Amino acid sequence: MRFTTALKLSLGGLVLVSQATWAEIRIGISTSLTGPGASLGIPVRNAFAMWPQEMGGQKLVLQVLDDAGDPTIATKNARRFLEEKVDVIIGAANTPATIAIAQVANEAGVLHLAPNPVELPPGRDTWTFRSTMDSGFFTEGVLAHMKRSGVKTVGFLGLSDAYGEVYLKSLNQQAEKAGVKVVAVERFTRADTSVAGQTLKVLAARPDAVLVVAVGGGAALPQKALAERRYKGKIYHTPASVSGDFLRLSGKDAEGALVMSGPEQVPEQLPASHPGRKIAQAFVDEYETKYGAGSRTQFAAHVYDIGLVLEKVIPVALKKAQPGSPEFRTALKDALENTDGIPVTKGVLRYTATNHWGHGPDARALLLVDKGQWKLLP
Repeated sequence: MRFTTALKLSLGGLVLVSQATWAEIRIGISTSLTGPGASLGIPVRNAFAMWPQEMGGQKLVLQVLDDAGDPTIATKNARRFLEEKVDVIIGAANTPATIAIAQVANEAGVLHLAPNPVELPPGRDTWTFRSTMDSGFFTEGVLAHMKRSGVKTVGFLGLSDAYGEVYLKSLNQQAEKAGVKVVAVERFTRADTSVAGQTLKVLAARPDAVLVVAVGGGAALPQKALAERRYKGKIYHTPASVSGDFLRLSGKDAEGALVMSGPEQVPEQLPASHPGRKIAQAFVDEYETKYGAGSRTQFAAHVYDIGLVLEKVIPVALKKAQPGSPEFRTALKDALENTDGIPVTKGVLRYTATNHWGHGPDARALLLVDKGQWKLLP
């Protein structure tokens, strides 16, 4: 998906405008370019520079606005996009802001593509489709490994926001069935600079393993707190920990950490039979050519996948309606719900009217931090 685009800064944000003269498909993007979520939002923005200038013969106009990870700002951004008659809204980098955007998109009937595992009540995700899997899917994988490893008790050390909540809910729902008992639950905020108190309370319960639920570089804080107190049990993380910032900030304390992730972070280590290997490798090669060796990130991969999704469904929708119309928005949604499969970095997406997640079992991989690198485990 290589292309060249002109970049124009405006007061409203970064606008990517191609130089062609044909009709436009307008896409509004809200992500965290500043604030604690910038380590996620910046790779997201980078990935848009890997998109083609046009899809289905129509020019793409992408407008990127900063929400700083704040749901209130994300809501304002989404409403601004509606005023500007966008055909698609993409965002956000964190779960609380994504929930806010989903609410606006659902009310307005605008396609919302989320590079985030946002979980919504029934009926609230009619217009929201995700490019990553849900917490239950990844928690199932973590618990399966715990069971194989003889883990009987687990402590939860996670964020107190919506991202932490969905993983705690999934853990509570699935742990007993897997033969694992949750013996401690401690929460912290993204703004915290220490989790010493919470860590000591978790360790007082003497769990066989600890599940850390945090995001990007923020996951280094609990990882280091556990390592510094010489915790000898297994430390598991959720997909949002897979980042260069986590490895850099954790340093040697990251060794042995286990992360249930998507497979796109380690395409070189995937079996040849994996349906996402070729696309994931193409993504990594292009991203690291553009942004430097070792810069790959799953957050950028999620947006890369959204581009592949739109390349598939936009030509289908154009057969029914023109961009800028409610009919075109509906046609995009219908095309997604009736696709026969879209190859992406994680495998093959198959959305339906009742499944706006779309991934299969190949979208999950267990990674181990070994000598400062991600190593794929069976």
